[in-house]
Amino acid sequence: MQDGATPITTIRRRVDYSEIDQQGVVYHARYLVWLDVARTEHLRTTGTSYRELEALGLRLMVTDASLRYRAPARYDDPVRVRTWVQEVASRRVSFGYAVEHDVSGQLLVTAHTALVVLDTTGAFARLPADVRERLFPIDDPVRL
Repeated sequence: MQDGATPITTIRRRVDYSEIDQQGVVYHARYLVWLDVARTEHLRTTGTSYRELEALGLRLMVTDASLRYRAPARYDDPVRVRTWVQEVASRRVSFGYAVEHDVSGQLLVTAHTALVVLDTTGAFARLPADVRERLFPIDDPVRL
């Protein structure tokens, strides 16, 4: 992990009108976009950006995503997405997430994604050792 980096990264946003469904709550698939943004930011804070991985000829492909919806987020709600590494191996990395109301702290969604490392041809590849060392796994801070 980079000096000063935290094992949990937090992004904040406000729910846009375009993200809600007819029931007035965030459409379920929007959470996947938020997880992607949060994961990208987590990588950046550990010292590795997606852009740098791509420059090395590496891609991270989601192979598993699970979300548990606990409470709805609604238009204009302030939300935060906390992200951490659950597990890292030479060819795979798993992330955990907690989506929370940013004022009340209410847990809205918990999630998990697993990604494999591929090269530009789609063949399995390995994360560079220095990247693996910066992806520091921790115990889940919330019950997923």
